[in-house]
Amino acid sequence: MINEPAQERIVQADIEREMRRAYLDYAMSVIVERALPEVRDGLKPVQRRILWTMHEMGLAPNRATVKSARIVGDVMGKFHPHGDAPIYDALVRLAQPFSMRYPLIRGQGNFGSIDDDPPAAQRYTEAKLSPIAQEMLADIEKDTVDFVPNYDGSQHQPTVLPTKVPNLILNGSAGIAVGMATNIPPHNLREIADAIKKLIADPETTSDDLCDIVKGPDFPGGGVIYRYEDQKNVETGALERVDAIRRAYANGRGRILMRALASKELLKGNRESIIVTEIPYAVNKAALIEKIAELVTSKRIDGISDIRDESDREGMRIVIEVKRDVDSRKVLNQLFKHTAMQSAFNVNMLALVDQQPRTLGLKDVLEYFIAHRKTVIRRRTQFDLDRAKERAHILEGLKIAHENLDAIIKMIRAHRGNEPVLVEKLRESFKLSEAQAKAILDMQLRRLSQLERAKLEEEYTATIKLISELESILASARKVQHIITTELDQLVEKFGDDRRTKILDDASRELSAEDLVADEDVVVTISGRNYIKRVPLSTFKQQHRGGRGVTGMQVREEDEVQHLVVCRTHDRIYFFTERGRVFATKVYELPDASRTGKGTPLQNILEAMAAGERVEAIVALRDTVSADYLVMATRKGFIKKTALKEYENVRRAGLIAIALRKGDELAWAQDARRGDLVVLATRKGKAIVFKESDARPMGRDTQGVTGIRLGKGDEVVGMGIARKGMQVLSVTENGFGKRSAIEDFPAQGRGGSGVILAALTPKTGNVTSVQTVDQAMEEVIVISRNGIVIRVPMEQIKILGRATMGVKIMATGEAKIATIEVFAPTRPAQAQLGLDA
Repeated sequence: MINEPAQERIVQADIEREMRRAYLDYAMSVIVERALPEVRDGLKPVQRRILWTMHEMGLAPNRATVKSARIVGDVMGKFHPHGDAPIYDALVRLAQPFSMRYPLIRGQGNFGSIDDDPPAAQRYTEAKLSPIAQEMLADIEKDTVDFVPNYDGSQHQPTVLPTKVPNLILNGSAGIAVGMATNIPPHNLREIADAIKKLIADPETTSDDLCDIVKGPDFPGGGVIYRYEDQKNVETGALERVDAIRRAYANGRGRILMRALASKELLKGNRESIIVTEIPYAVNKAALIEKIAELVTSKRIDGISDIRDESDREGMRIVIEVKRDVDSRKVLNQLFKHTAMQSAFNVNMLALVDQQPRTLGLKDVLEYFIAHRKTVIRRRTQFDLDRAKERAHILEGLKIAHENLDAIIKMIRAHRGNEPVLVEKLRESFKLSEAQAKAILDMQLRRLSQLERAKLEEEYTATIKLISELESILASARKVQHIITTELDQLVEKFGDDRRTKILDDASRELSAEDLVADEDVVVTISGRNYIKRVPLSTFKQQHRGGRGVTGMQVREEDEVQHLVVCRTHDRIYFFTERGRVFATKVYELPDASRTGKGTPLQNILEAMAAGERVEAIVALRDTVSADYLVMATRKGFIKKTALKEYENVRRAGLIAIALRKGDELAWAQDARRGDLVVLATRKGKAIVFKESDARPMGRDTQGVTGIRLGKGDEVVGMGIARKGMQVLSVTENGFGKRSAIEDFPAQGRGGSGVILAALTPKTGNVTSVQTVDQAMEEVIVISRNGIVIRVPMEQIKILGRATMGVKIMATGEAKIATIEVFAPTRPAQAQLGLDA
C-alpha cells in the first residue's frame, strides 16, 4: 500500500493584516532592542550589554586593558547574538572623545579620528571602563535594578543600569529606528547637576527656569552655537526671532545652529589667514577641507590662495590663506554659507519610557532620571537594611553563645559529626534560630572560645545604629533627595569641567573685524619716537630674575622704548599725550609685528596727533563701567580725578584730558574705584600715599590739584592705584627692584613731601618706574631703553622694607630700565561669534 501524504494544515488569513502585524513586530523590535536609548540610563541595549560584560570581566579603571576582541566575543556569546562588527562599532564610539562628551570606555590604540579614519581591528585595540562608567554601574550588586535572562537563559543581564550619571542628557544619543529617529545633544555635567538639584528643591520649576541653568548643548569638540534664529511664522509669513535652544528644551524638538571656531592671523606681506580650531559636532574634518578645496577650484569661493591641515596632538588647526587685499570676513562668511563650518543640529529628544518611545523635553528627561535614582536608592537601602538585620540577628546569637560558652563547647564536642542533631540541640537549649545556630557552628572552636564580649557589643551597637539610619532613609523622601544631591556633588567634583561650546546670541549679522580677532593677551610697546606695535604675550617666556632678557623691540639709533602695557585684543586702549590730550582705539587695530620688529609710527594710526606730540600714558579697559574714575598725574606732581564715563566717546580727533600748567606734562593715567589709595613716587626715591577722595572729581578741561611737593631737581616717575593689602613695586634704572607693603607708607594728605621709597646708591641708580601689585598679579615685564625684555614671576621679587635697595631683577649692562608692566596672565579667551585663535 502506498502511504498517503500527511494532510497539510492550511490557515486562511488576510495578507494585509498579517503584513501589518509582522511589520509592527519588526518595527517594535528595532525600536526597543536596537535604535532608541532608555530614558533612565541613556543606553541602547548593545551599549548596556558592553558595559555590563566589561563590569563582569573586572575591567575597572584601575585594572589593565584587555583586547577589544575578547570583550566583543564575550558580549556576543553571552548577551548580544548579532554580528561582531556592530558590537565593536558601539564599543569604539563609547571610547571616542570627539563623539562622547564623557567617554564611558578608555581605549588604547587606534579608535578612529575626527577625519572619519576607521579604528584599528578589534584584535589590535584594548579597552577598559572609564571612571565615570563605574559610577553608572555602582551598587548594581545590591538588587538596585531588575535582571532578565539572556537569549538562551544561561546568563542574566540588567534591564537598566543603576546609574548615578544622567547619561542620556550628558552624552546624548543618536539612532534611526523604523519610522522614527532620535538625536539628543550632549551637555555639561555641572549645568545638568545644578538643574537636577533645582528640580529636586522645587518640582514646580518650569522648563524655562531650567534654561537659566542649562545654557545649551555642550559638544565634545567645542565650537559655537547660536541661541536665536530667524524663522518664518506659518500664519503671517513674517520672520520672527526665536530662542531656538529654549524651544528645543521645551518641546523636545528643534533646530540649533552650530558654527566652527575661527580667527584671523597675519602673514608676511600684510596678508591674512583664517585659522579654524574647532568645527561643528559630527562634522568630518577631512571632508570639510576637501569641500573647501572643491569650492575654490570651482570658483564658488574666491579669495583663498591655499588651505592646509596643521592639526596635531595639541589640537585642531586648519589654515586657510586669504589672497592679498581680500577681506577675510567676506571669505569666512562664504565658508559659513557653503560648507559644514556652519551646520544645524536637529534636536529630537526621543527615548524609551516603559518600553514605549516618547518625545521628551528637558524637564521630562531630568524628572525620569530623578525618579530612577529614587528607586535605586530605596532598593539599595532596603538591600543594605536586610543585610544589616541579618547581621544583627547573627550577632544576637553570638552574644548568647558568649554567655553560654562552656555549655556550647561541651555540646559541640559531644555531638561532633552530627550537625543536624547539634543544630536542633542548640536551638532547643538556648532558644536560637536555625541561622544563629549554624553561624555558631560555622565558627572554628578556637575562634568561638576567644569571642570578646566588647567587640561583639561594639559591632552590634554599630549595626543597630546602621539599621536605624537605613530605616529613616526609607521613611523620609527628603533624605532620599539629599542623597541624590550629595552624589551629584561628588560626581561634579570628580568629573565636572568647564563648558567647551560657546553660546552666542545671533548668527544673522555679518562678521565684524572684532569677530575675527581672538581675545588674547598681548604686549603693546611704544618707543620715544612714537613707534608702536603689539605682540602676543606668549612671545616672552618666563625667566628667573637677574637674567639678561630677550630683544623685545628693534629701536633706531637715538630712540628708546618708553611704554609697555599688557592687555587683551578686544580691550579699548587710551593714549594720553604729554600735552594733556587723549586718543582711543581698539587694541586689535594696532599693528601686529614680530618680537624684534620696530613697529609702526603712531601718527599713522592716530592721525590727529600733532607732529612732535608724544604718548606718555596708556590705559587699556574692557569697558567704561569697570571703574569709577580716571586719575591722572603730571611730572610736577599735580593730580586730577575725572569720572570715567566722560571718556566713553573719544573722537578720532582726540579730547582734552587735562589742562596743564606752563612747563608741566601729563605723564600717568590709571582707572580707579571709590575708596582706592593713590601712590605717587619720585625719581629721588620719595613716595606719598593718600586717599583718592582727597582729590574731588573735576571735568576734563581742568588743571587738577597738588599731589606731592617735589624737592629741588626731583620729578614724579610713577603713579599707582592701591587698596589695603597691596604692595608698591619699585624698579631702579640699573635693574634693582623690590615690593613694599602699602601699610609701610604712612597715610598722608595729598600735597605732602612723602617718605622714603627706596635706598638709592650709584649701584642702583634712580627710581625709574613704580606700580602697585596685589596677590592676583603674578608676573612683571621689565623693558630696557634699548628694547631688551625680561618676564619674571612676581614671587621672585622680594617683599622688603622701604629703606632698602631691593634685588637684581634684570642685568641691564650699559642700558637703563625704561619701564615695567605688572599683569596677571589669563587663559586665552575665545573671540565672539564662533571665532578664536
